[in-house]
Amino acid sequence: MRRTLPTSEEFVKGIRAGDRVVLGKAITLVESARQEHHALAQEVIGHMLAGGDRAESLRVAVTGAPGVGKSTLIEALGTHITREGKKVAVLAIDPTSSLSKGSILGDKTRMERLSNNENAFIRPSPSGNSLGGVARKTRETILLVEAAGYDTVIIETVGVGQSEIAAHSMTDVFMLLLLPGAGDELQGIKRGIVEMADILAVNKADGDRTKLAGQARAVYHNATHLLPPKANGWAPRVLTCSAETGTGIDKLWETVLAFETQSRVNGYFYENRKQQAEYWLQEALQAGLQSALFEHAGVRTALA
Repeated sequence: MRRTLPTSEEFVKGIRAGDRVVLGKAITLVESARQEHHALAQEVIGHMLAGGDRAESLRVAVTGAPGVGKSTLIEALGTHITREGKKVAVLAIDPTSSLSKGSILGDKTRMERLSNNENAFIRPSPSGNSLGGVARKTRETILLVEAAGYDTVIIETVGVGQSEIAAHSMTDVFMLLLLPGAGDELQGIKRGIVEMADILAVNKADGDRTKLAGQARAVYHNATHLLPPKANGWAPRVLTCSAETGTGIDKLWETVLAFETQSRVNGYFYENRKQQAEYWLQEALQAGLQSALFEHAGVRTALA
């Protein structure tokens, strides 16, 4: 016997009450490819949008090459943030997850401490072959977790391809993680990704790598001065930290908050949110038109 889905009003009530079970079901609804689920999901999202933009929230993108320690750093950062009385949601953009049958957040044991934190919510990447589809689902999930009371949302990207651009289009702060080295790594990073970064953090600055991390920080710091100025007047900061030992995590979060404060004071924060909302509205309209086209009987017959 198939279970009856909650109504959109029941979903909204549960989400706004912070019910994690209802929140999880709502996200599953958003990720579903079934038409009846899609219609209900859009009703729920519509209620969230009607409530206005969650301007008091903060959305942070964390990216970096595979092996740089993104998951470990996010757990350390998320734990630090919850100690300050915040509620943290960790999401992911990984269009490869449906191909690899896994996800960068699929194994929650990688963030065991944070996943057991009552003030944290971790959700693996939605499945999907196209980046656009995965990104749209992630964008809608952001709206849901914020409505559930999570005031800090961290988006982890797979670290390759176009996922960084997608993350940048839905977050307020963009953080690039780097490994200790003599600066050679910078040559392998796409200039566009470095230009998007508001904060660059050299991770794994511990033990024998501490000195090397300091040298790398100096190289990256000099490199950022060659980049064009940012629209909000912020000069990218370069820091060192160790997610493993916790060294520098507090300073990293202070830098994120400094960026947020400057952006809110000069109005960039709100203008950026407005532009992002307009962009995602266009994306949703395009996706809707495309879906309607391919569902048209005449088109389906022609393509058969």
